[in-house]
Amino acid sequence: MPIILKINNMETVVSGIRPTGNLHLGNYYGAVTSFVKMQEEYNCLYFIADWHSLTTHPKPEDIQKSARTILAEYLACGIDPEKSTIYIQSDVPETIELYLYLNMNTYIGELGRVTTFKEKARKQPDNVNAGLFTYPTLMAADILQHKAVKVPVGKDQEQNMEMARKCARRFNNIYGVDFFPEPQNFHYSQQAIKIPGLDGSGKMGKSEGNCIYLFEDAKTIQKKVMRAVTDAGPQTPNSPKPEVIQNLFTLMEIASEPDTYKYFDDKWNDCTLRYGDMKKQLAEDIVRTLAPIRERILEFSSNTGLLNQIARRGAEKARESAAKTLKEVRQIIGFRC
Repeated sequence: MPIILKINNMETVVSGIRPTGNLHLGNYYGAVTSFVKMQEEYNCLYFIADWHSLTTHPKPEDIQKSARTILAEYLACGIDPEKSTIYIQSDVPETIELYLYLNMNTYIGELGRVTTFKEKARKQPDNVNAGLFTYPTLMAADILQHKAVKVPVGKDQEQNMEMARKCARRFNNIYGVDFFPEPQNFHYSQQAIKIPGLDGSGKMGKSEGNCIYLFEDAKTIQKKVMRAVTDAGPQTPNSPKPEVIQNLFTLMEIASEPDTYKYFDDKWNDCTLRYGDMKKQLAEDIVRTLAPIRERILEFSSNTGLLNQIARRGAEKARESAAKTLKEVRQIIGFRC
């Protein structure tokens, strides 16, 4: 959930990720590579959304462990704490105070119409909790505490973004101020990258079980790629690729050299493609990309002191930004500061 605002005439990017498991290839190419580039052009704050993860009731012993896992993997991917601010959401209590204020101005009916809430409620009918119901207002607090104006999000978050705009607009209208900007959707690159899963349908995701994780070793990656869904092979020269095959080519286009992609694309077009050869090459290319990242993940994961230091320093910077906003919000509402 990247967010862009302006500080000292420079645009700042803020992005959050739920610590619900290890980063995978979809996270890496779909978001993290852009985050690494953004830190060269913007003031960047990246947070680990551990409060958001509470809707699924994680085990207490896993909360800090999961946050440190994502932190280590962010660092391994190239996010530099000297260029970016990296923090854990629960280390910034100002977020929860703003969440409270925004909830006071948000109506049950509009929260109940949010598609992501209805989908998750259907998937977990025994755990339809208030945190899940008010997820959009917590997301709005994450955004508005930094007075963000642009938020790069996927299509599944567009309705939550509309709720964030409503929260900003309603606060301004109730108190007769022009305080919160209305954040707009934003894409860093010209086109959002969707990384397909290995099961032949949809995007790569943890819940779908079709991922290649950044920490996995060469043998595991090769095994997963070789099991990727295919069909009987091309029957007609230059025919359109079925979705399951296009997914493989999409992965190859991202992970392999252009000449490699062209070689196998030509094989498809002249009906001589052997999927086993293509999968073997794809696996080798993915392993080559991820091997140095995996090595750095292991290195950072073993240095708890460094991870704590980076998280603590990041929280101090994030709290400074959020506290400034909250001080003004309290004054606008009428509380003593």
